[in-house]
Amino acid sequence: MTPGAPQRPAPAANEPRRRPTINDVARLANVSKKTVSRVINQSPFVNKDTRERIDTVIKELGYAPDPVARGLASRRSYLVGLIYDNPNPQHVIDTQQGILDVIRGSGLELVIHPCNRRDKDFLNGVRGFIDRQKLAGVILPSSVSEDEDLVAVLREYDTPYVRIASVPLDEPEHSIVTNDSEGARQAAEHLAGLGHRVIAHVSGPDTFRSSHERRSGFIEGLKTAGLELDKKLDLRAGYTFQSGIEAGRRLMAMPARPTAIFCGNDEMAAGVCQAVRETGLEIGKDVSVVGFDDSPLASRMWPALTTVLLPIRASGRMASIRLLGDRLTKEPQEEDRQGEVHPTLVVRASSGPAKT
Repeated sequence: MTPGAPQRPAPAANEPRRRPTINDVARLANVSKKTVSRVINQSPFVNKDTRERIDTVIKELGYAPDPVARGLASRRSYLVGLIYDNPNPQHVIDTQQGILDVIRGSGLELVIHPCNRRDKDFLNGVRGFIDRQKLAGVILPSSVSEDEDLVAVLREYDTPYVRIASVPLDEPEHSIVTNDSEGARQAAEHLAGLGHRVIAHVSGPDTFRSSHERRSGFIEGLKTAGLELDKKLDLRAGYTFQSGIEAGRRLMAMPARPTAIFCGNDEMAAGVCQAVRETGLEIGKDVSVVGFDDSPLASRMWPALTTVLLPIRASGRMASIRLLGDRLTKEPQEEDRQGEVHPTLVVRASSGPAKT
């Protein structure tokens, strides 16, 4: 045996020799099972020293992957699942594009499972999806990423997963964090810096963690500027265009209507803009409106929408790399190997100075 190599107790004379497992290799090399798998699959994403240590343990143990087990695993290695429940179609499209950026050319394919978390058969539907597809792994964008019962089902089926969420909800290997509150804080500071003092907020559904994070970040930004969010100007909507129209009409009907409105996404902001125009007021001059996401809609509106750019596509790429790193054939860009994205404000014509 090589000096310094890990030692195994010899089996008793009458004890059958147990076949070494990947867990034995991982334990003796002091690495995760996933790292051992990467070395076995010749992934480039393992450093030289770690690779040599694992190779040494494999040779000393005489470990060889079980061909039956690998055959079963290979049936799960071609399909990546995206499970989503989101009323904003652009958010879903951008996430898909990020995943496809990574898996294109790798032999992996994307399969999607739209769902409704309020449906009583939601979890059974997910179980059926996992059972039928034999998934290599699952990516969970907001808001399904926040569902602990769903994550429990994935663990029950031993299905790898990564959650994309506004805050950390899991271990780092299962998480991509979007830091939504940072962007909302920037929006508040922008409007306050323009001299606005009566500022409204139109948030998404309470069932979305992102709604709470964007609201708390906005309140924090107002507080930094010495302002508070009036409860009468804090409206709940549904992350949809129509719910934005309805919220905007309510705000415009108030005796002391706001001079600026921050909306939790661009769809609602577009609806609010329509409601403002119905009153004959001008966006950006009479009433400033700011959205969130920087979807294609934001730059196509008139006037173009000031909004918070949330790198959704980048978060999809990061989630895919975190989920499938040992299966990918191309070295990812360094920025796509991070575990979080940071939103930034994009100023356009829909926000302007408050009238004095």
